[in-house]
Amino acid sequence: MDLKYQFYIAAKKEDVWQILISPEGTKKTVYGSTIRSTFEIGASIDYVGPGKDGDETVYLYGNVLEFEPNQVLSYSEHPGPSYYPDHAEHTTRVTFTLETVGNCTKLTVINDQWSANHPSRVHTENNWPVILSNIKTYAETGSTLDLGW
Repeated sequence: MDLKYQFYIAAKKEDVWQILISPEGTKKTVYGSTIRSTFEIGASIDYVGPGKDGDETVYLYGNVLEFEPNQVLSYSEHPGPSYYPDHAEHTTRVTFTLETVGNCTKLTVINDQWSANHPSRVHTENNWPVILSNIKTYAETGSTLDLGW
């Protein structure tokens, strides 16, 4: 059930990293949501944006498991409370890893440790390629994909 994706991006690790951890970067690349966290181990991490509860809809929330600047970000994840009444029971883990390869950055994402019968599994599998393509395009060009949404 693990999801794993690898993208090669013609940008420096530091630039890709900023897209992953900055509110501006996630707003551009993750469906308009902004990331909120201090990134200390154990700290909360939330992706918040426009949705069912208005501009402050929590898309996903969890806790930071690992944080090594420009190298690794890992966190537990639950779907936002407005999407499932039993949201706290549904969990998974997301790990971003960055490596320099030549003049590029290899971005690996592993989404694993899915709880049984997680209702967002298929939706998430379809969303990762869009998010990662947006990250790649934004890092390389300064613009995101125009998907007509």
